[in-house]
Amino acid sequence: MKKHLATLLGLMVIASMILVACGGAAATEAPAGATDAPAATDAPASGDKVQIRWFVGLGTGTNPEQQTAQEEVVADFNASQDRIELVIEVVPYDSARDTLSTQIASGAGPDIVGPVGWGGSNDFYGQWLDIGPYIEELGFDTSIFDPALVKFYQTEEGQVGLPFAVFPGAIYFRPDMFDEAGLNYPPQTYGEKYVMPDGSEVDWTWETVTEVAKLLTVDVNGLNSTEEGFDRTQIVQVGYSPQWQSVLSVGTFYGGASKIYSGTEKGSFESTIPDSWKEGFKWYYDGMYGAEPFIASGPLSAAPEFGNGNVFNAGKAAMGLTQTWYTCCLADMVKAGLEFQLGIQPMGSDGVVHGRVDADTFRILKGSAHPKEATEVLLYLITTGGDKLLPVYGAMPAIADKTDAFFETKSKDYPFVTDESWNVFIQGLAYPDTPSSEQYQPNSIKANARFATFFDLMNNTEGLDFDAEYQKLVDDLNALYNE
Repeated sequence: MKKHLATLLGLMVIASMILVACGGAAATEAPAGATDAPAATDAPASGDKVQIRWFVGLGTGTNPEQQTAQEEVVADFNASQDRIELVIEVVPYDSARDTLSTQIASGAGPDIVGPVGWGGSNDFYGQWLDIGPYIEELGFDTSIFDPALVKFYQTEEGQVGLPFAVFPGAIYFRPDMFDEAGLNYPPQTYGEKYVMPDGSEVDWTWETVTEVAKLLTVDVNGLNSTEEGFDRTQIVQVGYSPQWQSVLSVGTFYGGASKIYSGTEKGSFESTIPDSWKEGFKWYYDGMYGAEPFIASGPLSAAPEFGNGNVFNAGKAAMGLTQTWYTCCLADMVKAGLEFQLGIQPMGSDGVVHGRVDADTFRILKGSAHPKEATEVLLYLITTGGDKLLPVYGAMPAIADKTDAFFETKSKDYPFVTDESWNVFIQGLAYPDTPSSEQYQPNSIKANARFATFFDLMNNTEGLDFDAEYQKLVDDLNALYNE
C-alpha cells in the first residue's frame, strides 16, 4: 500500500512504509475456493513448462523478510504441479515504476504484478487484464469473499483483480477520554444507535461525530470547544483526527464513493467532484478553523507534542478515523500506558455508511502471453500462498476464515483491545469505497498533486476563502485532465 496513502502534513512516506505492504514445504492443496479447477494447459512436454513472471516492487514486498516469504511461496507453487514455472522478480520501490514501464514498452513485461494498491495500479491504467473469464474457466468460487469486495475490483476494464490484502476503516477511540467527559463510547455494530448525554438515541452520523468531538476537544483550562471562554490557541486535546487520510479520503468518508471526472478522451475530460465531497471538505476546514474547532489544524498537528502528525498515537485525539494498517503505528501510545478500542465508521447525511477499504492485490497485464496460467498462479497467491504472504505484508486477509490468525497476532501487540473491537474491522469489509478514493484520474500524478496542494492550503490557512479556492481546484483539474 505504499501508494495507497496520500499525505497529511508530509507524512506519506511514513504511512506508505507501513502498508502492504526458499525451499519451503511443498504445498499440494488447490487454491481455496477452487472447484475441480481444470488444468491451466495441456500437459507440457518433458521439461517444457510455461513460465510465469511475478513482478514485485510497485507496493510492498521488497524488504528481506518479505522476500524470503515470497521465495518460499514460489518454491511451494512450483513443487505443487509440473506445468507452470513461477519466477519472481523483485525491483526496489523507488525504481519499480520506471522499470515496469520500460519492460512493457519493450514488449518484455511480466505476467503478474503485485502486491499493488489502487494508486500504483493507476499508473498503468488500461493495461490490466480482465481475469473474469479465466476465473470462470478455472472454476474458482468467489463466494469466499464478501461480494462488495469482489465488486471493488470491477472497473471499466472488467474484473481487474480479486480481494487479497485488505485494510478496512474504523474509528479508533480512547475510552478514558470518553469516560472523563461522561460520554458513551462509539457504537461497535453497524446499525446501532449512539446514546447522547441527554439519553436520546441518534444515528452514528458525521453530525453526531462532530457534536461528540467538540465535547472532547479541550483547552489548557479544561474547557471544551462548546463552552464560553474556550481558548482555541491553547488546545491540548482534540476530539477527532482523520489520521493520515488524504483529502480524497475525507471526501469519500463524508460524502460517499464517487467517480470524480467525466469524459473518455483528452479534450472531453471534466472534474465532477460531487457536492457532498465539497461539503465534506468544508466540514473538515471548519473542524480546524470554525467557531468550535474539534480537529487539529496543520500547525497544531505538526507540533512535536501532537506527534508530528501522528496525533492519535501521541494521545492527543479522542477519536481517529483510519484503516487497519494504522495498528502498526501506536507504539508511543502503548508505551505511555494508553489504550484504545474501535468503533464503526459514520454514515453520511443520506443515511448510508460511506466506508473506506485500502487494499493490495495482484494483477495481470493484458500483454501476458499466458493469461490463463497467470490467473491460476494469481489464485494460488491470494489463497494458499496468502498464508505465508499476508503476515509479512502486515495485512488482514480478505478471506473471512483466515482472519482469526491475523487478529491473534494483533491481540499479542494490543492485549487490551476487545474481540468486539476487532470485529469492527471484519464488519468494515462490507463498506469498501467503489470506486476507490485512489481511483484513476487523467494525468493522475499532476491531478493528485493538485489535490494535495489544496489539502495543504486548507490545513495551514486560517481565514481561507474556501469557495474561491475550491473553484480554483476545479478549474485547475479541468486543465490538467486535458493536458
